[in-house]
Amino acid sequence: MLYYLFDYLDREFNLIGAGVFQYISFRAGMAAFLSLLITITFGENLINILRRKQVGEDIRDLGLTGQLQKRGTPTMGGIIIIAAILVPTLLFAKLDNVYVILLITATCWLGMIGFIDDYIKVFRKNKEGLAGRFKIAGQIGLGLIVGLTLYFNDNVVVREVSPNSVASILVQEPLEEQLKFRDVKSTKTTVPFRKNNEWDYNSLLPPFIPSEYTWIVYVIVVILIVTAVSNGANITDGIDGLAAGISGIIGLSLAILAYLSGRIDFSSYLNIMYIPNLAELVVFCTAFVGACLGFLWYNAYPAQVFMGDTGSLTLGGVIAVVAFAVRKELLIPILCGVFLVENLSVILQVSYFKYTRKKYGEGRRIFLMSPLHHHYQKKNIPEAKIVTRFWIVGALLAIITLATLKLR
Repeated sequence: MLYYLFDYLDREFNLIGAGVFQYISFRAGMAAFLSLLITITFGENLINILRRKQVGEDIRDLGLTGQLQKRGTPTMGGIIIIAAILVPTLLFAKLDNVYVILLITATCWLGMIGFIDDYIKVFRKNKEGLAGRFKIAGQIGLGLIVGLTLYFNDNVVVREVSPNSVASILVQEPLEEQLKFRDVKSTKTTVPFRKNNEWDYNSLLPPFIPSEYTWIVYVIVVILIVTAVSNGANITDGIDGLAAGISGIIGLSLAILAYLSGRIDFSSYLNIMYIPNLAELVVFCTAFVGACLGFLWYNAYPAQVFMGDTGSLTLGGVIAVVAFAVRKELLIPILCGVFLVENLSVILQVSYFKYTRKKYGEGRRIFLMSPLHHHYQKKNIPEAKIVTRFWIVGALLAIITLATLKLR
C-alpha cells in the first residue's frame, strides 16, 4: 500500500525521497526490517497471551533428554510468523502483482489449516489434531489454486529474448530497449546440472496426448510438491529453532533466485529464464526471512514458544509455492534437503519396521528414533548442537543450489 502512496506523491508533488519506493531493493530491505521488528517486538506479548490462555504444548514422553521440561511451553507461535510476513508484504509490495497475490493466498490458506489443527489439539484436547485427510485435502486445494493460476494466468509468462539481440548489446542504451523479445506462456522449468538448464513439463505426456493437456500433469506435480514440502517442514519442527532456521536459509536463497530471474540484466548475463514481474516477489521473500529470524529470538534453545502447525505447515507450503513461481521447483530436493531427509527418515523407519515385523515377527529399526533429529538426540548429542549442525548443512545445500546457476 505504501508503494502506491509514495508513487502518487512522487508523480504529483515530486516529494523528495518518495521515488526510493520504486526500487525493489529498498522495499525488500524495509520488509525484512519491519518483519524482524514485528516478531521481536510483539513476540513477547503473544507469548504472554498464549500463557494466559494456557495454550501449552502437551509433550509426549519419548525418552529424550530434557523433553519433559518443555511441557507447557506456549504453542501456536506461528501466528506471529504469519503476521510478520503479511504486514510488510501488504505495506511494501505491489498488491496487483499475481505472484504476490498468490503468496498472500498461500500464507493465509495454510496458516488457517495449521491454526485449526493446533486449536483442536490445545482447546479440544485431541492429540491427533485435525484429521490427516482434511489436512491433505487443504494442501491439495492450495496445490490446485497455485497450479491453475501459474498455468492459466495471462500475467505468468516467460520472456524469450532473441540470441542475436543479446550479442549486439550497446552500453549507451537501456538494456530492455535493445533486446528483441516476446512474452510467452510456457511450462518450462529449471533442471540442475543440465546443459541448457531447462526442461518442459509437456515432455511427460505420451506422444498420443495433445500438449493442451500439459496443465493436468503440471497441477499434479504442484500438488505433490506443495504437500511434501509442507509436511517436511512440519516434521522438521521437532526441536528448538530447527524449522525456523532452515526455513530462513531457504527463504534467503529463493529471494536471490527471484531477484536474478526477475531482472533482465542479471538473467541475460547468467543465461537463465527472465520472468517478468517476478522480482516483486523478493519483497515477500525478505519478509519471510525476517519473520523466521525474528521468531528465532524466542524459539532458539531453550524455546519460549513453539510455532506449532500454524507456523510449520505455512513455512513449508510457502517455500514450495515460491519455488514454483521462480521455476526452481526441481531444485527443491537440494535446497530443501534437510526437509527431504527428515521426511525420508520417517518413511524408511516405518516401512522397515512393518517389513521386519511381518518377516521376522518383530519390528526392527534403522534409526534409534525418527525423524532424524531425534536419532541424534538419542545419541545424547545436545539439542543446540544438533540444530546448529543442521543449519550448517542447510547453508551448504543453499550454496549448492545457487551454484547450479553456473554449473550446467
